[in-house]
Amino acid sequence: MTEEELLKQPDDAYMNEQQQAFFHALLLSQREALRARIDAEFGELRHYETSSDPADIGSTEEVRQAHLRLLEREKKLLDKIDHSLQLLARREYGWCAETGEPIGLARLLSRPTATLSFEAKERQESAERHRRER
Repeated sequence: MTEEELLKQPDDAYMNEQQQAFFHALLLSQREALRARIDAEFGELRHYETSSDPADIGSTEEVRQAHLRLLEREKKLLDKIDHSLQLLARREYGWCAETGEPIGLARLLSRPTATLSFEAKERQESAERHRRER
């Protein structure tokens, strides 16, 4: 099934077997691509050469720290993908964790690891902004 075919399905087909299979394949594909990127990043981290020049040491450490931050973000995404696959296995994928309403196919296509509907996510972000402004 293509994204176009997925979006053309009627509303009452939401999270049917075909749609679940589509998102399962999508999540597995993203997971494998992410693992390959993480492996490549680890490979790059292993190849940093040490230098006796303080400027080179500082520059190398800055790049190394950037790689570590990237790896940390990618590890969090990998955890989200694994969580989404668990939700699929329990047939809970695609439903808002806050309201129980459908998240929506368009939102899931743009962010397959979404656990909140667009409206619930907006409320969450608004509440976070309000707490920061205090």
